[in-house]
Amino acid sequence: MGGTEGGQRRLCVETVRPFRSISIMSDTQEATSEHLDVNLHENKNPVPVMEGGVRSESEHLQVTIGATVPTGFEQTAADEVREKLKSSCRISKDRGKIYFDIAVESLAKVHCLRSVDNLFVVVQEFKDYQFKATKEEVLRDFEELAGKLPWSDPLKVWQINTTFKKKKAKRRKANQSAGKEKADCGQGDKADEKDGKKKHASSTSESHILDYYENPAIKEEISTLVGDVLASSKDETGQSLREETEPQVQKFRVTCNRAGEKHCFTSNEAARDFGGAIQEYFKWKADMTNFDVEVLLNIHDNEVIVAIALTEESLHRRNITHFGPTTLRSTLAYGMLRLCEPKPTDVIVDPMCGTGAIPIEGATEWSHCYHIAGDNNPLAVNRAANNISSLLTKSQIKDGKTSWGLPIDAVQWDICNLPLRTASVDIIVTDMPFGKRMGSKKRNWNLYPACLREMSRVCRPGTGRAVLLTQDKKCFTKALSGMGHVWRKVHTVWVNIGGLHAAVYLLKRTPQAFVHPSDQDGGRDPPCVSL
Repeated sequence: MGGTEGGQRRLCVETVRPFRSISIMSDTQEATSEHLDVNLHENKNPVPVMEGGVRSESEHLQVTIGATVPTGFEQTAADEVREKLKSSCRISKDRGKIYFDIAVESLAKVHCLRSVDNLFVVVQEFKDYQFKATKEEVLRDFEELAGKLPWSDPLKVWQINTTFKKKKAKRRKANQSAGKEKADCGQGDKADEKDGKKKHASSTSESHILDYYENPAIKEEISTLVGDVLASSKDETGQSLREETEPQVQKFRVTCNRAGEKHCFTSNEAARDFGGAIQEYFKWKADMTNFDVEVLLNIHDNEVIVAIALTEESLHRRNITHFGPTTLRSTLAYGMLRLCEPKPTDVIVDPMCGTGAIPIEGATEWSHCYHIAGDNNPLAVNRAANNISSLLTKSQIKDGKTSWGLPIDAVQWDICNLPLRTASVDIIVTDMPFGKRMGSKKRNWNLYPACLREMSRVCRPGTGRAVLLTQDKKCFTKALSGMGHVWRKVHTVWVNIGGLHAAVYLLKRTPQAFVHPSDQDGGRDPPCVSL
């Protein structure tokens, strides 16, 4: 299960909990086909599909997609977009947002991005919107704006996106039923009682595991085009498609996100008046909770962007089913891992893993590396183990295809005395205790120096890297100042974690070999087991 080749590298871990191979093969090609397998509607009229395989105009539809990302990791998200979508990306002045142009057939791949939280399709952008002097005039302009915007293409994209989510939800339920039937097959009377208890627990966890968007750790290219599927939509599925896309009155709400101090109106006032105009224009029904369409009015100083939301909940809810007091967002975990640029066969360790968000994200996206999730708290290790097992459950409920699996193990250990060989780890990525919900500020003054010292021991001199997240910046800076001979600070990313101003530090291990005080007395590393 190790991430090294030919057994050339040996780690020493005293207690390791191995996990079976976890399937990470993606259904993105199938998802893309389903995603585009719809009759596009505009003003309740279907888009024509010409005979002879001639593709409709929607195949060449180009739209601007906006995405919210963890603040501070905008550049990381932009790099991922350029790498995976081959599209130019613009970072917004409003922190935590990026924008990029795509063709509609690439929409499924957009949902597979690891660094984005929420997605929306841009209706129109005003880079220098001229607000009137009085509140009444500004709100009147918003009302008039609703009828002047180019809604057609963004609503087509929303329709494709919505149909895709409905199909994914149906297939999810079907897979759940199939998975339960398969599990029940061949069970004896003795297992009936045990199965009854498991079903209640598994139904709860599976509802969180099985998201609309399948495991997005994809490597293959997607070339499915809209026209190909539209041309075949008149087959056996034609009737069901017509039923799903029958015209109906949409329910909607408007959400206004506003930043800036020179506005003479509130966010609620803007959303209220703009929403009223949209209701009048489309004859939609306003509903603040059970809505079909969410229109976004994003205002940052003089920049105004009108958009339609494509996600109902954040895409960071993908890996974790067993939460702890300080569970890290998967999108932030991805950004931290990407900072250290993992290479094939790298050994990546999270010595304070908590629920395992970082190593699980790493094992999913960087499966060519070997990941170790460790913590001194047995409850945390158990949560991490359960989260890893949940991914296994998800793969079993799917089509049952085998794959290389996830190279990850969970370990209980002492962060200040890791059962790892000296210079055996390539990368350390962890979320250190803030001293708020976990630990205390006072304890951090002793913990941080001890952690940095032990990390420098196990990390490879010259090539090792560490990415460390903390809100206790004063304590960390003091601890790092005494470790200049083994750690060099390369970069700092300022982030917002639940309203707390935190920092992500990228450190580089210096070439100087680690010298432990006990080594000067002829001491040795503690006994260990090679992996």
